[in-house]
Formats: sequence, structure tokens, C-alpha cells
Amino acid sequence: MKLQDLSRYMDSIRERMKELENSFAEKLSADEIKRLSKEYTRCQEILETYKKLLDLEEEIELWKEEDMDEAMKLERKKEKLFQQFLLLLLPEEKLRGNVIMEIRAGAGGEEAALFASDLFRMYYKYAEKKGWEVEIASFNETDLGGFKEIVFFVKGKDAFRRLKYESGVHRVQRIPVTESGGRIHTSTATVAVLPEVEEVEIEIKPDDLKIETFRASGKGGQYVNKTESAVRITHIPTGITVSCQNERSQHQNKQTALRILRARLYQLYKKKAQEEISAERKKQIGTGDRSEKIRTYNFPQNRVTDHRINYTSYRLDEILNGDLDEIINKLLEKELMDIMENTKIA
Repeated sequence: MKLQDLSRYMDSIRERMKELENSFAEKLSADEIKRLSKEYTRCQEILETYKKLLDLEEEIELWKEEDMDEAMKLERKKEKLFQQFLLLLLPEEKLRGNVIMEIRAGAGGEEAALFASDLFRMYYKYAEKKGWEVEIASFNETDLGGFKEIVFFVKGKDAFRRLKYESGVHRVQRIPVTESGGRIHTSTATVAVLPEVEEVEIEIKPDDLKIETFRASGKGGQYVNKTESAVRITHIPTGITVSCQNERSQHQNKQTALRILRARLYQLYKKKAQEEISAERKKQIGTGDRSEKIRTYNFPQNRVTDHRINYTSYRLDEILNGDLDEIINKLLEKELMDIMENTKIA
């Protein structure tokens, strides 16, 4: 995506600012003033950042004739600012902060569990690069160190905005450690990304809960704290079950499990609402539904392909070590292009 591609969209933002300025002249409630002022400030920030990017482009072109090192330095500065700019353009409802991620082994037995472990490590490394905090909620580990399932929180600025693209089915093609004949196998793992929601957003009635305690199991590892105060909560009306075993007390495990349950209920209710609004729509594009096969990791070719945007990178090792921005930025750009084609600024 180039800055020139955004010029018409910037015009629509300027128009929106004029509309907001006219609105301020009307008689408004305190809540309306607060809401419109927030939108106006956001529009202002977008346009100011856009102007900085245009100025940087001009400066880079000038330095290219005199000092390529300085030009490259400014290019890196521009790229960083541009990614921040793209995030500013996302509608407000997409700007949630912390997330809950769930990775589950799919088809492929032990190899699928090992792949699930590789994905967890990739996200853990990515979180480290971003300065985010990772907190394990529960896991089910295999004898070879794979994960049948692992659930964890990721806390930090822009965590949801970036990680939400990871929901779906991830596929790996490689020779498993369990394969003696040297044949390439295809295995899968599913990733779900849920925004963490506040208590006021989802009410959970105590009478709707079945709470059980049990002894934690698993081999542990460098990311977790062992405990014997595991908690399993079942939401009776929906049948959703959540387990947590990694906090130091039963009370802490219960609170963590409730956080996960709240996020799952939020997603469930949101999905039902969407289905009621557009029941005739058979295919929802970009919903992050876990049945979508989104990405393939091909080890023999050192290749990662994201099927949603038909984008391929031959930097598999770097990506699995947490260098995910290359792909996530492309997905972010695609989403914003779709938004700009269909709507004005939210």
C-alpha cells in the first residue's frame, strides 16, 4: 500500500471533520460531546500522521541524491510510522487491547501436537519482540513436548489489533520426528484469538456455573507454574467448559477461568447476533472463523504462504522465531483497503 492510495480516503476524513465541527454548533448532551470529540481527535491524529509521512517521503527523495545511508535511515523511520498509521485507520470496534489465544492440535497426531507447540513458541517470541506479556492459563502436554491444547493471555498495546489475524487453521508440511521413512506429512493446528472483555460487557450468573476442582497434570516447562489447585468451570446454558491449572491458588485459577469464559461467551453472542442480522449470507469473509484454512508452513521449501491474501514468504525460520510483522502488516493493509473501498471513516 502506498500513501498515494490513501489520498481519497484522507479527503473523506477531512469531510468528516467538517461534519463534526458543524455538529458541535448544535445542542448536544455531555455524552454526545464526549463521543464526537473523541472521533474528532482521532481524525486529527490520522491527518497529522499522514502529513508527517508525506514530509518524510519528500525528505527521503532529497537524501537519495546526497547520502543513501541517511535515506535508508529515514526509510526505516517512515516504515515504522506507516505501520502505526495503518493501525490508526482501523475502526474503533477493532481496537481492543489484550487477547486470549487458544491453540489446539488438529489432524496429524503427535506431529500436530508438536506443530501446536511450534506455533505457541512463535507467538511467545513475537510477544517478546513487541514487549507484550504472555500468561499461560492451561495446557495439555504430550510426552514429546507437544501441546494437544494450550490457552494463554497476551497483554500489551495493539495485541488484539495484530494477533486477530491468526484465527483459523494453520497447516504444516514437513518430515515429522516420528517418521522413519523420510516422508513429508501434512498436519494442522487451530488457533483462536479472543478479545478479553470486561465484566460489565458479559454478565455471568453464578447459578449458571458448575465449578469443579481437580489435581493439575502435565510436565510443566519453562513457561508455566505447576499447581495442584486446578479449576474447571462449565457454563450450563451454553455447555462451554473452561479449565485453568497454572495459577498458584484455586481462587486465582477460578478468576482466570472466568476471564476466558467471558471472552468465549462474548464471541458466541457476537456470532449469533451476526447470524441473525444476515442469516442468508453463507460465507463470511475475514471473520477469523476457526474452520478457515489460513496459512501453510512448508519446511522443505522454507516457505510460508497466507492463503487469504495469496502472499508467500521464504523466511520460514525467521517467522517461526517470531518475525511475524511481514505477514501481519500485509493482512492489515488488505483489511484497510477493503474498509476504504466500502465505507467512510468509522
